Amino acid sequence: MDELDLRILSLLQENARLSYREIARELKIAVGTVYNRIKKMEEEGVIKGFAPILDYEKIGFGLTAVIGVKAQGRRILDIERELAAHDRVMLVYDITGEFDIVVVAKFRDRADMNRFVKWLLSLEGVEKTNTSVAMQVVKEDTRLKLTED
Repeated sequence: MDELDLRILSLLQENARLSYREIARELKIAVGTVYNRIKKMEEEGVIKGFAPILDYEKIGFGLTAVIGVKAQGRRILDIERELAAHDRVMLVYDITGEFDIVVVAKFRDRADMNRFVKWLLSLEGVEKTNTSVAMQVVKEDTRLKLTED
Protein backbone atom coordinates (compact mmCIF):
# COMPACT_ATOMS: atom_id res chain seq x y z
CA MET A 1 0.00 0.00 0.00
CA ASP A 2 1.32 3.36 -0.96
CA GLU A 3 -0.05 6.89 -1.11
CA LEU A 4 -1.66 6.29 -4.52
CA ASP A 5 -3.54 3.24 -3.24
CA LEU A 6 -4.79 5.28 -0.29
CA ARG A 7 -5.94 8.08 -2.59
CA ILE A 8 -7.83 5.57 -4.77
CA LEU A 9 -9.42 4.05 -1.68
CA SER A 10 -10.40 7.49 -0.39
CA LEU A 11 -12.20 8.28 -3.63
CA LEU A 12 -13.97 4.91 -3.60
CA GLN A 13 -15.07 5.44 0.00
CA GLU A 14 -16.66 8.73 -1.02
CA ASN A 15 -18.34 7.22 -4.08
CA ALA A 16 -17.88 3.54 -4.92
CA ARG A 17 -19.72 4.12 -8.20
CA LEU A 18 -16.86 6.13 -9.69
CA SER A 19 -15.57 4.64 -12.92
CA TYR A 20 -11.91 3.83 -13.43
CA ARG A 21 -11.82 6.70 -15.90
CA GLU A 22 -13.22 9.18 -13.35
CA ILE A 23 -10.71 8.06 -10.72
CA ALA A 24 -7.86 8.32 -13.24
CA ARG A 25 -8.95 11.84 -14.22
CA GLU A 26 -9.20 12.96 -10.58
CA LEU A 27 -5.76 11.56 -9.69
CA LYS A 28 -4.14 12.45 -13.03
CA ILE A 29 -3.00 8.87 -13.71
CA ALA A 30 -3.68 6.26 -16.40
CA VAL A 31 -6.93 4.28 -16.39
CA GLY A 32 -4.88 1.05 -16.55
CA THR A 33 -3.07 2.04 -13.37
CA VAL A 34 -6.37 2.52 -11.56
CA TYR A 35 -7.68 -0.81 -12.84
CA ASN A 36 -4.51 -2.69 -11.83
CA ARG A 37 -4.36 -1.08 -8.38
CA ILE A 38 -8.03 -1.82 -7.60
CA LYS A 39 -7.76 -5.38 -8.91
CA LYS A 40 -4.69 -6.00 -6.75
CA MET A 41 -6.39 -4.55 -3.65
CA GLU A 42 -9.40 -6.82 -4.28
CA GLU A 43 -7.15 -9.89 -4.67
CA GLU A 44 -5.29 -9.03 -1.44
CA GLY A 45 -8.56 -8.57 0.45
CA VAL A 46 -8.01 -4.86 1.09
CA ILE A 47 -11.22 -4.17 -0.84
CA LYS A 48 -13.77 -6.72 0.33
CA GLY A 49 -16.66 -5.49 -1.79
CA PHE A 50 -18.71 -2.47 -2.74
CA ALA A 51 -21.94 -1.62 -0.95
CA PRO A 52 -24.22 1.39 -0.56
CA ILE A 53 -24.30 3.28 2.72
CA LEU A 54 -27.83 2.84 4.07
CA ASP A 55 -29.99 4.77 6.50
CA TYR A 56 -31.16 1.73 8.45
CA GLU A 57 -33.90 3.59 10.25
CA LYS A 58 -35.53 4.48 6.93
CA ILE A 59 -35.67 0.82 5.94
CA GLY A 60 -37.16 -0.43 9.19
CA PHE A 61 -34.13 -1.16 11.37
CA GLY A 62 -34.38 1.74 13.80
CA LEU A 63 -33.20 -0.06 16.93
CA THR A 64 -29.45 -0.36 17.48
CA ALA A 65 -28.07 -2.44 20.34
CA VAL A 66 -24.54 -2.75 21.68
CA ILE A 67 -24.22 -6.06 23.50
CA GLY A 68 -21.40 -7.18 25.74
CA VAL A 69 -21.01 -10.95 25.95
CA LYS A 70 -19.21 -12.85 28.71
CA ALA A 71 -18.28 -16.30 27.43
CA GLN A 72 -16.43 -19.42 28.51
CA GLY A 73 -12.89 -19.16 27.18
CA ARG A 74 -12.90 -22.36 25.16
CA ARG A 75 -16.12 -21.31 23.36
CA ILE A 76 -15.32 -17.67 22.53
CA LEU A 77 -14.26 -18.27 18.91
CA ASP A 78 -17.27 -20.50 18.21
CA ILE A 79 -19.64 -17.92 19.70
CA GLU A 80 -18.01 -15.13 17.68
CA ARG A 81 -18.47 -17.16 14.48
CA GLU A 82 -22.14 -17.81 15.27
CA LEU A 83 -22.71 -14.14 16.02
CA ALA A 84 -20.92 -13.03 12.85
CA ALA A 85 -23.20 -15.27 10.77
CA HIS A 86 -26.43 -13.83 12.24
CA ASP A 87 -28.44 -11.56 9.92
CA ARG A 88 -28.98 -8.80 12.50
CA VAL A 89 -25.31 -8.49 13.51
CA MET A 90 -23.23 -5.73 11.97
CA LEU A 91 -20.03 -5.87 14.03
CA VAL A 92 -18.38 -8.43 16.29
CA TYR A 93 -15.25 -7.61 18.26
CA ASP A 94 -13.11 -9.82 20.48
CA ILE A 95 -12.25 -7.42 23.30
CA THR A 96 -10.47 -7.07 26.62
CA GLY A 97 -12.16 -6.03 29.83
CA GLU A 98 -15.23 -7.24 31.70
CA PHE A 99 -16.75 -8.78 28.57
CA ASP A 100 -15.07 -11.01 25.98
CA ILE A 101 -17.11 -10.02 22.95
CA VAL A 102 -18.97 -6.89 21.92
CA VAL A 103 -21.67 -7.00 19.26
CA VAL A 104 -23.44 -4.19 17.42
CA ALA A 105 -26.73 -5.29 15.92
CA LYS A 106 -29.77 -3.69 14.26
CA PHE A 107 -33.37 -4.63 14.93
CA ARG A 108 -36.83 -3.75 13.66
CA ASP A 109 -38.29 -3.41 17.17
CA ARG A 110 -37.97 -4.56 20.79
CA ALA A 111 -39.54 -7.94 20.03
CA ASP A 112 -36.94 -8.53 17.30
CA MET A 113 -34.15 -7.61 19.74
CA ASN A 114 -35.68 -9.77 22.46
CA ARG A 115 -35.65 -12.85 20.20
CA PHE A 116 -32.00 -12.19 19.35
CA VAL A 117 -30.88 -11.76 22.97
CA LYS A 118 -32.72 -14.94 24.01
CA TRP A 119 -31.06 -16.79 21.11
CA LEU A 120 -27.67 -15.40 22.15
CA LEU A 121 -28.19 -16.47 25.78
CA SER A 122 -29.07 -19.98 24.59
CA LEU A 123 -25.70 -20.46 22.90
CA GLU A 124 -23.46 -22.94 24.66
CA GLY A 125 -20.72 -21.09 26.54
CA VAL A 126 -22.49 -17.73 26.87
CA GLU A 127 -22.42 -16.85 30.56
CA LYS A 128 -24.09 -13.44 30.52
CA THR A 129 -24.85 -10.46 28.33
CA ASN A 130 -25.27 -6.74 28.87
CA THR A 131 -27.42 -4.97 26.29
CA SER A 132 -27.40 -1.23 25.76
CA VAL A 133 -29.84 0.38 23.35
CA ALA A 134 -28.73 3.41 21.35
CA MET A 135 -31.03 6.33 22.08
CA GLN A 136 -29.81 8.35 19.09
CA VAL A 137 -27.38 7.65 16.26
CA VAL A 138 -24.88 10.52 16.33
CA LYS A 139 -22.44 9.03 13.82
CA GLU A 140 -22.60 5.74 12.00
CA ASP A 141 -19.93 5.46 9.35
CA THR A 142 -17.33 2.74 8.97
CA ARG A 143 -15.29 4.79 6.49
CA LEU A 144 -11.99 6.17 7.74
CA LYS A 145 -10.07 9.15 6.46
CA LEU A 146 -7.02 7.58 4.80
CA THR A 147 -5.05 10.53 3.47
CA GLU A 148 -4.00 13.95 4.69
CA ASP A 149 -5.67 16.40 2.33
